[in-house]
Amino acid sequence: MSREMLQLAEALASEKNVDPDVVFDALEFALGTAAKKKSEREHMDVRVEINRDTGEYSTYRRWLIVADEDYTYPDTEKTIEEIQEEIPGTTIQIGEYYEEQLPNEAFGRQAAQTAKQIILQRIRDAEREKILNEFLERKEDIVMGTVKRIERHGLIVEIGKLDALIPRDQMIPRENYRNGDRIRALFLRVDEQGSRKQVILSRTSREFLVKLFEQEVPEIADGLLEIKEAARDPGQRAKIAVKSNDQRIDPQGTCIGVRGSRINAVSNELNGERIDVVLWSPETAQFVINALSPAEVTRILIDEDKHAVDVVVAEDQLALAIGRGGQNVRLAADLTNWQLNIMTVQEAEERHAAEDAAIRNLFVQHLNVDEDTADALVQEGFSTLEEVAYVPAEELVEIGFDEATVDTLRNRARDAILTLAIASEEKLEEIAEDLKTLEGVDQDMLRDLAQAGIIDRDGLAELAIDELIEITGVSKEEAEKVIMAARAHWFEEENK
Repeated sequence: MSREMLQLAEALASEKNVDPDVVFDALEFALGTAAKKKSEREHMDVRVEINRDTGEYSTYRRWLIVADEDYTYPDTEKTIEEIQEEIPGTTIQIGEYYEEQLPNEAFGRQAAQTAKQIILQRIRDAEREKILNEFLERKEDIVMGTVKRIERHGLIVEIGKLDALIPRDQMIPRENYRNGDRIRALFLRVDEQGSRKQVILSRTSREFLVKLFEQEVPEIADGLLEIKEAARDPGQRAKIAVKSNDQRIDPQGTCIGVRGSRINAVSNELNGERIDVVLWSPETAQFVINALSPAEVTRILIDEDKHAVDVVVAEDQLALAIGRGGQNVRLAADLTNWQLNIMTVQEAEERHAAEDAAIRNLFVQHLNVDEDTADALVQEGFSTLEEVAYVPAEELVEIGFDEATVDTLRNRARDAILTLAIASEEKLEEIAEDLKTLEGVDQDMLRDLAQAGIIDRDGLAELAIDELIEITGVSKEEAEKVIMAARAHWFEEENK
């Protein structure tokens, strides 16, 4: 039998052009499988060792040595105490294996067939791994392939000898392909699927748009132009923000090309996606104005604390600024990474008046001053008690207040801040535990919610996203996550 074993290993290694160790590993696995089937205990751990020189082999059953508290699987584990009782004086340690030799199973036809199947599978795995590694070594961003087949979960694309997947969520909506069609996509990642690896491609990512422009516009590859930001609504509309590193080059015209040749080439690749090329600017206000093109902006008001921008437009520009279904303002917000609030001139004036009135009432109530004094503070840009309390006294004197009045205003402001802080802490104590422990809710948000009278999870869940943003100043994404977390228990109750 030993000679037959060596002859079989040599023949399979030669036939399949693989290392003999691959064949021996497969033979050991096949013999171990046969031993487990014979014992009718398929969960036990069996190890077979073949002598590479003589062909003789030995079969062992083994157990992993574990601590008492980790003991779970009696077929494959033993505790250190069990081993010490069975073999007094043993030096085996936790994490090592204890083995018992079993009778060898004959290497019959079934074991040989199993071994051959394993070898073939390992060869296929090795070939796939080699093809994948060769693909990754090329470091291609955009790949060209052929649609091999269409499946429920996406497109299988053949790139040379490699099969890649474009998942449904990475396909441009309403885009149709047939087997044999040529297709371009962006290399996204490699997914582990058990022992196999799957290359994932994308046609919807922002990076795909950027890389397509890099291919069509040589000035980008040369470093003369730079795409700073990009935003997409795949298959419908996109915006890219470009910057010129050479004053002699018009970044917009260069990306568009003669008679739109360059931008049309990119658009056609993206199923007719309409692309706006806007000028990037380091100045937030100018960048927002450019991003909202083609709408004309009348005025910009930036709130650094809330990371939001109020954009004021004329009445006839409102629909253009917002876009169909809010598309233009949404893409502009993604491009600039600012929350954009579009409003008409009249709405802006009404909002400004309401904010001034609220600040005026704050000063009248907490500084114990008349409306004329409060108006003077508002008109000079004071909007919080902290500003009155801690700005240099000279600034208040310049408004026209004498030093005694300035001291009085500052002292009253500090007293009011302390009083409000104490009241705020008392309100925090009223907040229910289910709100305090809710994911995404921090201490600052709790204070804002308590100030608005929201003291439990249901109260937060009933808020609209815009209401939460107005109360706390968080971003739209944060507001959505927090409200969905607050409402989660509603859906759980409905499903019971």
